[in-house]
Amino acid sequence: MVNFPQLRLRRLRQSEALRTLVRETRIDVQDLVYPMFVVEGKDIKEEITSMPGVFRYSPDQLPLEVEEVTRLKIPAILLFGIPEHKDDYGSSAYYPEGVVQQAIRTIKNTVPELLVITDVCLCEYTSHGHCGVVTGNTVDNDRTLPLLAKMALSHVEAGADIVAPSDMMDGRVKAIREALDEKDYQHIPILSYAAKYASAFYGPFREAAESTPQFGDRRSYQMDSANVREALREVEQDIAEGADIVMVKPALAYLDVIKEVHNTFNCPLAAYNVSGEYAMLKAACRQGWLEEQPVVLEALTAIKRAGADIILTYYARDAARWLQEE
Repeated sequence: MVNFPQLRLRRLRQSEALRTLVRETRIDVQDLVYPMFVVEGKDIKEEITSMPGVFRYSPDQLPLEVEEVTRLKIPAILLFGIPEHKDDYGSSAYYPEGVVQQAIRTIKNTVPELLVITDVCLCEYTSHGHCGVVTGNTVDNDRTLPLLAKMALSHVEAGADIVAPSDMMDGRVKAIREALDEKDYQHIPILSYAAKYASAFYGPFREAAESTPQFGDRRSYQMDSANVREALREVEQDIAEGADIVMVKPALAYLDVIKEVHNTFNCPLAAYNVSGEYAMLKAACRQGWLEEQPVVLEALTAIKRAGADIILTYYARDAARWLQEE
């Protein structure tokens, strides 16, 4: 082996051109998915307090926003809905004229080429804030499955390109795949939140989506943050049930999980750079403690370097601008 002074690893770091030439990991705008929140009503564009720069929109406000997303060459958005009506069974989630269903049609009429991914979970739609039907004080896994399938089907009938179950019920990918196939939607992919952890980093999202549980927590169905091998079992099961893309959520605190999934499975892999991760960087940058552009791009590069093919991030629009300026 050649050693110093013949070997000088700094040789390839002398200029930006050299560093770019030998760069191992690159982020591209095409890697990004932009999450968006839609609420019922008209003329609504309200900033989320804990997520500066992120807004809730009524469907009529979406055309300008998705046109900008398309101009930035971001290929896809992820939609979350906040309905006016909530009940024990989340019935607004699968109502044909529900807020997400309206939003999908509006977006597809505006920019049909933009991929619309929809979050499939009942937590934003239930009066108790849990991700499924509650029996006693327990989320009933099997009673929830047909409702998730019904929700996914309603999104696809409205024009969704990809459905993304995030509920962490056992068997939900199979239930959704069977429901879609039965209605001749065999071509619609499922992006499964396969390894979704019960994370403290979700706090700002719960304000944004008005989905805080009214009792207990989600630890009986979301994953324990200490476990990696269990994540591999979850991913394996979802692929076996028909998932086309799998996701690890959160991203920055779970880079090791992303790497393990990447190394184990030959399947497109997404990672969700979640609300708490966004809020931490945004707060530090607003205080002047960090410089926003380089620190955000460094964080996104870490997610890509760990093995993610797709990055869902609230920074997608900013990152797209920065990447196109380089």
